[in-house]
Amino acid sequence: MTPAATVPAPAAVRDAASPAPVRRNRFSAFVHRAKDAGQLVVQPRMGFSRIPVMREGLLAVRGANAASVGTVTLDSYTRVNDHDSAREALRTGADLNGFPLVAHGPQATTGMLDGVTGPEFPLQVRHGSALPYPLFEAMVEAGIDATEGGPVSYCLPYSRAPLTEAVDAWSRCCDLLAAQDDQMHLESFGGCMLGQLCPPSLLVALSVLESLFFAEHGLTSISLSYAQQTHAGQDLEALAALRRLAGERLPGIDWHVVLYTYMGVYPRTPVGSFRILEESARLAVRSGTERLIVKTPAEAFRIPTVAENVDALEFAAAVADDEARFGKPELPTSTGLYEEARMLVESTLELGDTVGSALVRAFARGHLDVPFCLHRDNANKSRAYVDPRGLLRWAKPGAMPLPPQDLAGRRPLSAQGLLDMLGYNERRFDREQLTRVPSWSLT
Repeated sequence: MTPAATVPAPAAVRDAASPAPVRRNRFSAFVHRAKDAGQLVVQPRMGFSRIPVMREGLLAVRGANAASVGTVTLDSYTRVNDHDSAREALRTGADLNGFPLVAHGPQATTGMLDGVTGPEFPLQVRHGSALPYPLFEAMVEAGIDATEGGPVSYCLPYSRAPLTEAVDAWSRCCDLLAAQDDQMHLESFGGCMLGQLCPPSLLVALSVLESLFFAEHGLTSISLSYAQQTHAGQDLEALAALRRLAGERLPGIDWHVVLYTYMGVYPRTPVGSFRILEESARLAVRSGTERLIVKTPAEAFRIPTVAENVDALEFAAAVADDEARFGKPELPTSTGLYEEARMLVESTLELGDTVGSALVRAFARGHLDVPFCLHRDNANKSRAYVDPRGLLRWAKPGAMPLPPQDLAGRRPLSAQGLLDMLGYNERRFDREQLTRVPSWSLT
């Protein structure tokens, strides 16, 4: 394998690697100011269809006792570009599960945000669309600070669109953002693939590869994601690998890391749900992560209220402050995760002249293969398992160029075995007792 320092990057990526300082946009500038002040930025997932309700939700998040940023999550119709159905829902008063940005229009969105967002409270739009060009046009017109996704991470889990179409669509979206005087910040969702049961080396590699895709198209303000998994030490190792690879691969780019509180089957008890959120906040501080996406105790049952989101933000911020003041350093687990992720990144880039073409070829050959992902452009030959220590490991790597796995004594995965793995964190945290609760408790 060619050493990392000499692997040729696509031309656009090399051009982006300029020593000149990068001007940060409003979203990124806020995150870095908070980091310099020793604060973890916390962020909810939140979206409402009606403008007054969405505005009040944002004001509540802005008023939280935390370094918070706002979120507008879009509805299901908008994610698949069915804007006529979204408009009809607004006309009839039907409920939507998010904010229909295109149906409302940029002018109405700008009016909603007037007096709410600013340098001390920037905003990110979250959407879940594999073919998002109309959304990006509307976000640019509305002056949105940041958004997220990616050609792989918003295609394979959420869409039936061919990966080639998603890559083309996201290329156009990135080109649109790069052409603006004030670029929008773009976050890769690659480190959250399927939410759970994807081993960390692949999550790290996908987040880095999507970020390289963004940089190839001229974007200069990027964040890389990672979702909390089943073992805190392994997650610490993964975040260290992600930061190391980003530093090696994104010179001249303004970047930071965002951690997601566990996205799989969530604990059902209040104690369990706050414990897993506590662990994610401590993990963020220990790893040097700049931003945390939180979850609430309502996640296992329903969409959380604004008040529940604010409680989760304030709880996470208090835990992060406690960890920064009194926490003890923790050594990451050592499983060779950085080496695996680097191998996947390097060998994928060798498959194409651009990052986009390399990603398409890598999935077509099974060179990248997300376990348990049923999209037709994913080989679905790889498998993962949670070992007795709680580490998320490869059971079968498929055709991916990974080291041989020591699988002595491993039985084939049964349906019950899969269900047990899916519920691993739910069971683990629901039977734990909450420790080191901030003095204001959970009320």
